[in-house]
Amino acid sequence: MDIIGKRIKNIRKLTKRELEQEYWQDSNHPAYCIVLEDGTKLYPSMDYEGNGPGALFGKKGTKTFAIG
Repeated sequence: MDIIGKRIKNIRKLTKRELEQEYWQDSNHPAYCIVLEDGTKLYPSMDYEGNGPGALFGKKGTKTFAIG
């Protein structure tokens, strides 16, 4: 999937249905996604097996921040 050059449309929490689709509905951690202009959704997972949601971090200059 090529996402280079695509614009971010929204950053939001995953919906109840989206959480259920990933089997994350019982997670104690919030799950956020980045929605691109073409409808692509990007969201972090705690591992490559998709066992739960993960934290989404960013960095601007020397400042690190978390989404959520």
